[in-house]
Amino acid sequence: MAYPYQIKSLEEYQQNYQQSVMDPEGFWANVADHFYWRRKWDKVLEWNFKDPDVKWFTGGKLNITENCLDRHLGTLGNTPAIIWEPNDPEERHRVITYRDLYNKVCQFANVLKNNGVKKGDRVCIYMGMIPELAIAVLACARIGAIHSVVFGGFSAQSIADRIQDAQASLVITCDGAFRGNKDIPLKSVIDDALIGCPSVKKVIVCTRTRTPVSMIKGRDLWWEDEIKQVETMGNPPCAAEEMDAEDMLFILYTSGSTGKPKGVVHTCAGYMVYANYTFVNTFQYQPGEVYFCTADVGWITGHSYIIYGPLSAGATTLMFEGVPTYPDAGRLWSIVDKYRVNILYTAPTAIRSLMGYGLGPVNHKDLSSLKKLGSVGEPINEEAWHWFKDHIGKGRCPIVDTWWQTETGGIMITPIAGITKEKPGYATLPLPGIQPILVDENGKEVKGNNVNGNLCIKFPWPGMLRTTYGDHERCRTTYFATYENLYFTGDGCLRDEDGYYRITGRVDDVLNVSGHRIGTAEVENAINMHAGVVESAVVGYPHDIKGQGIYAYVITERQVHDPELTKKDILQTVSRIIGPIAKPDKIQFVSGLPKTRSGKIMRRILRKIAEGELDNLGDTSTLLDPVVVEEIKRGKL
Repeated sequence: MAYPYQIKSLEEYQQNYQQSVMDPEGFWANVADHFYWRRKWDKVLEWNFKDPDVKWFTGGKLNITENCLDRHLGTLGNTPAIIWEPNDPEERHRVITYRDLYNKVCQFANVLKNNGVKKGDRVCIYMGMIPELAIAVLACARIGAIHSVVFGGFSAQSIADRIQDAQASLVITCDGAFRGNKDIPLKSVIDDALIGCPSVKKVIVCTRTRTPVSMIKGRDLWWEDEIKQVETMGNPPCAAEEMDAEDMLFILYTSGSTGKPKGVVHTCAGYMVYANYTFVNTFQYQPGEVYFCTADVGWITGHSYIIYGPLSAGATTLMFEGVPTYPDAGRLWSIVDKYRVNILYTAPTAIRSLMGYGLGPVNHKDLSSLKKLGSVGEPINEEAWHWFKDHIGKGRCPIVDTWWQTETGGIMITPIAGITKEKPGYATLPLPGIQPILVDENGKEVKGNNVNGNLCIKFPWPGMLRTTYGDHERCRTTYFATYENLYFTGDGCLRDEDGYYRITGRVDDVLNVSGHRIGTAEVENAINMHAGVVESAVVGYPHDIKGQGIYAYVITERQVHDPELTKKDILQTVSRIIGPIAKPDKIQFVSGLPKTRSGKIMRRILRKIAEGELDNLGDTSTLLDPVVVEEIKRGKL
C-alpha cells in the first residue's frame, strides 16, 4: 500500500507545513481523498473555538472499519494485521491476517446485533490485552455503536462512574486477565461495578484465565457461545453501518482537574484521517514493517497507534499482553528479536525502569531489525533518551519523542523519523496541520525563540475532540475558555533558539504518572472518602521511574497512632475507588494545610516542599496560618 501523503524529505516537510497553514482545507482534503468514502464531503471544515463547534468533512459518509479492513482484503488479505504475544512466553502466540480479522470482526458485530446493540448505543469494554479486545472495538465501530474502553487496572467504582456517565447498555469483559505475575479478576470487578448500573442489559464474557466467575442468568453470556450461534447461522458477513463524518466513534475517559472523569468524544472521519496520517508520517511506516506499540488499548495510545492508525494503513501491529519486566527485564527485547520488530513505540517510564536492570537483559538479544524508535506519554529525560538511542537503537535508529493527548486524538509535535532533526528532551516541531502558539498568563502571544509559555493550538485539526460526553460546557471551560479562541493544552512549554518545542510539564492540577494523566482532585476525593480523613491535598514531585510521583498531605480527625497501617488503609481506599494506578507514593500526616484567607489551598507551596525546595517558597504572609508551613516543612518525607 502506497501513501502518497507520506513526507519524504526535510524540504517536503517544510513545503507541506507551509501549505497546511496557508490552505488547511486543501491540505486535509488531499489527505482524506486517499480513503474509502461512501459519499464525499460537502465542506472540509466549519469551526469556531468559542462555543466550541468544530466539524470536519461535513456531509461525508463512511465507516472506519471499511478503511481498516475491507479495503485491504484484495491486496493484503493474507498479510498479518495483528501479531499477539501472550503474557507467558511459553504460551502460543497468535497471528491474525487481515482476512481473519475481517471475519472475526463481522462475526462479533453480528453477536452485538443479536444482543440488541444498535447504532449510537454505548458499549463499555473492560478487557485484558488480547486480540478479542481489538475485535470488540472494531465490531462496535462496524455497526455504529460507540465504544468506551476502560483500562483493565481501574476499580469497580471507576468503571461504574464511566458506565453511568455514558449510560452504556452492554459490557464486554473477560473472566480475568494476565499481567506479569498477576491474575486480574476482571469479571468480578465488573460484577461489583454493575450493582448501581441499571442501564446495562447484557454482559459478554470472553474466556481467558479460566477463573471461576459468577454468570447471572439473562444478563451474562459467554463470548464463545455467542460466536457459535453466529456460526450456526452460516457466518453471514456484517455490512458496515454508514456513518456520518461527525458521528461519534468512541468515548475515552480522562482525568480532569475536578474529581469526575470526563468522557472525551472523538468522531469518525476526522479521527480516522488524523490517526492514519500521523502514524504513516511520524514513524515513516513502510509496507511490510512490523510495528510494536507497548501501550494498552485502554489508553488513547492504544486506540490510535495499536488499532486505528496502523490498521487503516494496512500495517502489521504487534499486541503484547504482558509487562516489560516479566518473566524478566529482557522481555521487550526478546519480542523484538522473536518477531524482527522494525518500529518500537514505548513510554519513558518503561525505558527508565528497564535502564535500572543494566545491560544484562539487552545483551545477547538481536535488535538489528529495529529501524525506528518512539517515545510517548510524557517528556523523555535526556539520560533515558541516550540509553534508548545507544543501547536499543545501537545509535542507528531515529527516536520520535511524540507529544500529544487523549483530546488531540493523535501525535501533534514530534520529529519525523529520519527526516527532521531530533534533539534529546524535545518534541521538536509540529506536524503539518498543527499550529502551536505560546501564550503568557494573560493569553498574550509570546513570540520569537528562546521563550517560555503555556502551549495552545490556534487552529483546528481533524483528530481533535469534539465535546465531553453529555457535558459540552465542561469541554468549553476546560479547553477553550482559558484563552480566547485557543485550544489550551494544560502544558507549559519552551521554544528554543531553533524554534524547537520542549514540554515542561502540566500547568494545571493534573499529574502525569508513568505517562497516565491523573487529576489531583480525583485522588483527593478518594483519600477523603477514607474514614477518619478530614481533608487532603495532592501534588506531584519528581520520581526517578514514573516521571512524577504522587505526594499526599493528609489531615486526620484524631492523632494517628499507627502511621504505617493508616497509610496502607488509605492506599487501599484509593485503589478501591480509582485503581492502583492512583496510589500516592508518599503520605504525610499534617495538622493543617496552607490556605489563603478565602480558603484556597496553596498547592504551589506544597509542591515546592514535596520537591525539596524548602528555601524557595515565596511569600507566605498572605496565608491564613503561616505557621502550618513550618510544621509541614519539618515533617517532609
